Amino acid sequence: MRLVWKSLDKMRCLRKRSTIPFLGFLITFLLFLNLYIEDGYVLEGDKRQLRETSVHPSSAERYVHTFRDLSNSSGTINVTYRYLAGTPLNRKKYLTIGLSSVKRKRGNYLLETIKSIFDQSSYEELKEIVVVVHLADFDLAWCENLVQEITRKFAHHIIAGRLLVIQAPEEYYPSLDGLKRNYNDPEDRVRFRSKQNVDYAFLLNFCTNLSHFYMMLEDDVRCSRNFLTALKKVITSREGSYWVMLEFSKLGYIGKLYHSRDLPRLAHFLLMFYQEMPCDWLLIHFRGLLAQKDVIRFKPSLFQHMGYYSSYKGAENKLKDDDFEEDSIDIPDNPPASMYTNINVFENYDATKAYSTVDEYFWGKPPSTGDFFVIVFNKSTKISKIKISTGSDDRQNDILHHGALEVGEKLVGTKKGKQCSSYITLGEFKNGNIEVQDVDHKIAFDIECVRIVVTASQKEWLIIRSISLWTTQPPSQ
Repeated sequence: MRLVWKSLDKMRCLRKRSTIPFLGFLITFLLFLNLYIEDGYVLEGDKRQLRETSVHPSSAERYVHTFRDLSNSSGTINVTYRYLAGTPLNRKKYLTIGLSSVKRKRGNYLLETIKSIFDQSSYEELKEIVVVVHLADFDLAWCENLVQEITRKFAHHIIAGRLLVIQAPEEYYPSLDGLKRNYNDPEDRVRFRSKQNVDYAFLLNFCTNLSHFYMMLEDDVRCSRNFLTALKKVITSREGSYWVMLEFSKLGYIGKLYHSRDLPRLAHFLLMFYQEMPCDWLLIHFRGLLAQKDVIRFKPSLFQHMGYYSSYKGAENKLKDDDFEEDSIDIPDNPPASMYTNINVFENYDATKAYSTVDEYFWGKPPSTGDFFVIVFNKSTKISKIKISTGSDDRQNDILHHGALEVGEKLVGTKKGKQCSSYITLGEFKNGNIEVQDVDHKIAFDIECVRIVVTASQKEWLIIRSISLWTTQPPSQ
């Protein structure tokens, strides 16, 4: 492992063209080793009083150990946090919501973000969440003033154990000077994004043992109403399937959901590569290296960016998520499934893209009578609503002109893939679209397949833009 660390030091001297290939190899190597880390982690230390700076190892020594930690089961990073408000409860909650915040040159949205989280949650939902705010600015006077405001406005949430405010002391941070300038970013930009990676790493590390799931938000966000209920519905529908990160916003670090058991590895990962690239890029690498190849994102989005000024230099940041809806409790939760079709696919517009929640679609050559597009669920499920849209804004005639929607049971294997042997028709497409409500009241069996059948040949190509399914939750949910 020393040889690997030496090669990391030498990498600082390599020319820019060699940086990215080496980094890719190094990340892959480390994550391969790290896949063997045990899932059970224990948050270390009592975290009561800050130890004297003199007892801490140097930054270089500390991060050599961090590098080694990735390939063994050492668990969380040994940091003594300052508790600025609140203390953790003994009982694990369902969801931790993590926010990291620094002093902005213009504007401050943290209080509004905290208020939105609590205001948009019901009394029952509040029992299942804990919000952790990491004040990651080294200006202690600013932190103290902000803590006073938070304590005054949210005292009852702090007393109830729903809100914690913490800080990782500056002496735990690695050097933020002389960092590598990947992508030709200016020095101050590299310093900002590198520190931000460490801020998030220490936040993730703290939150490891607080709940079953962890939601990453930014400090300038507003939430949809009853977002927790929507999250739980999605998580329940994906039970038994593998995932690393579920996304409930398409922006930055907003609305990224993880299993809490993965937080130690993610914290180590961000620390290891803190100066290499922005956090959102590292999150994509982490997801892929833990074998989740595709983005799993749900629409409508549950969180919206509301800040006008960035935390970097106070620059204007008007980014908005156009998929956000204030009332998003009725979010489709497409259960895990495989797709099969005998329609000729154009290039890489394959069948899975119609079922994906990212902005992609299936595109096939002109279909003939009897052609099909079938969704086969990993396990039978109850469906309450199905909505399918074909065509697109720029290709409005590439719709399904004549087609039917069917649901099936009794799964069998065929030469053309898995299919159900028994189907019931729910309705016909009109103007390329179909929406069927109360499916679970119309169908007596648990559904194993959803099938689109072409009922008349057409000369136009076919775009299936989106397939949205709503599952029926068990009575206990």
